[in-house]
Amino acid sequence: MKNKPDKLNSEYSPYIHEYIDKEAFETAKEKIVGKLHNNKGIGTLSEKTVHAIMKNYYEPNEDNHEVRIEGYVADIYNEQGIIEIQTRQFNKMRAKLSTFLNLYPVTIVYPMPYNKWVLWIDNETGETTKKRKAPKKWSAYDAFFELYKIKEFLKNPNLRMHLVLMDMEEYRLLNGWNVTKKRGSTRFDRIPLEIKQEVMIEQPEDYMQFIPYDIEEQFTSKEFAKAAKISVDTARLVLNILYYVGVVKRVGKNGNSFVYEVTN
Repeated sequence: MKNKPDKLNSEYSPYIHEYIDKEAFETAKEKIVGKLHNNKGIGTLSEKTVHAIMKNYYEPNEDNHEVRIEGYVADIYNEQGIIEIQTRQFNKMRAKLSTFLNLYPVTIVYPMPYNKWVLWIDNETGETTKKRKAPKKWSAYDAFFELYKIKEFLKNPNLRMHLVLMDMEEYRLLNGWNVTKKRGSTRFDRIPLEIKQEVMIEQPEDYMQFIPYDIEEQFTSKEFAKAAKISVDTARLVLNILYYVGVVKRVGKNGNSFVYEVTN
């Protein structure tokens, strides 16, 4: 683990991938998944597989991994700034972000499922079932549940977001509370298969990409949900953040619902 680096110029802009580097991803995946094979199975690594692969994808040089900065440990620190791989629970990043964003450019990488196949592990035998595809297909809108947890940081000029949607296999333990042992089960690990899409947010204006191009000039959360093909609850959450970062404005109410317009 490295010690605190020299401070970067706060105006330095981190490099943003303009395309999916499939070769680099396959190299990172083989490096980590190869350890699984050598160690005879999933769950033998000290960190979860998605996190480990994405860390090596964004920074192959392990000398730049796990760097101590101001009492915290950054997943990656290199010439681009700090890169944090966060697979869930963004609320746990608040204290770290409060410190890091005052000093360095910070990129949060959020690996998300695009298509997902589920495999079940028997607790007693360790045997794994055949994989089955989950019916849901995810989108970048699903990231807003986590983004809401760090809402107060989203307008910070030092913050960048990479939403990385990927096909993945999810391994779950058969340790749930119902007859099938699937309800309330524990997610054991996830293995990324392929990156399908990377959504970049470098500045508040980039949230405009989440507004459906064919939406009416004025719209409610219900109309936004229909245009974006998401649930109304998700639409409310998305619009809450779009309003906060300033890309939409509230211009009235229709019953109990706010009416929105895109900010000029």
